[in-house]
Amino acid sequence: MGRSTDAGADGATERTVREILETVAELAPTVRDSLPGRRRKSEMENPSGETPMAADVYADELFEEHLGNLDGVGEYASEERESVVETGEGLSVAVDPLDGSSNLKSNNTMGTIVGVYDAPLPARGENLVAAAYVLYGPITTLVAAVGDEVTEYVVDDGELGAVRENITLPDDPTVYGFGGRVPDWPDAFESYARDVESDDSLKLRYGGAMIGDINQVLTYGGVFAYPALNSAPNGKLRLQFEGTPIGYIIESAGGASTNGTRSLMTVEPTDLHQRVPVYVGNQSLVERLESALSS
Repeated sequence: MGRSTDAGADGATERTVREILETVAELAPTVRDSLPGRRRKSEMENPSGETPMAADVYADELFEEHLGNLDGVGEYASEERESVVETGEGLSVAVDPLDGSSNLKSNNTMGTIVGVYDAPLPARGENLVAAAYVLYGPITTLVAAVGDEVTEYVVDDGELGAVRENITLPDDPTVYGFGGRVPDWPDAFESYARDVESDDSLKLRYGGAMIGDINQVLTYGGVFAYPALNSAPNGKLRLQFEGTPIGYIIESAGGASTNGTRSLMTVEPTDLHQRVPVYVGNQSLVERLESALSS
């Protein structure tokens, strides 16, 4: 079972984090190359009651096999599995194997999200020691937050080459993206959204895969939200696999995250697959959102 690391294990933790990121990078070309033949629905149902694509299932099996085999990884969990897989002793890895896989049919952006925790899953965001995402765009890139530093790498034939270091959100944000059906938005969030839309300096960027929208925010500054909905008060995104890893990356880049009232890092997990409203971006925009939701 995964277990927390202590101060004396810092070197081992850093080494394992590096091995996890290198392994994800090594697998990224394989995942990407597998997509053309796996654009169909699988015959499975995941723990959230959804039918994953064949590509989701393949990517999950690939990451579980290779990450689970690392000596410093003690647990592996993903959106596609009911429960945690115990792999030994060490850090816990939570993976969204193919974020935005519904975009396969239309051949649009998707990615992989990885959270590395130093506590058994489900764990608080405060237990993250690293988080990363792979973006399968025109270029395959990997963005990683380790400690308080965010770095973007190009993944070239499975190797990592740093192209941007010490990334911070631009001071003058220019993009926003909001998920969920507009008629299903609570009044307070709709009011905030209309306020954002009225700002001529902000442009809509929403592609149906959270990871692509997050990368826009990290590149240009702005705000992303998949809000609480009237029909789904806890929103759509999963705390463990999407909310906290992405919140960790954005906060490490000088931005902010919230579930509407508090940082995603402080949300107490009660279930491996629990959902959470996710709002991330420049601090000023997130603070305005929290104020709007509390009024």
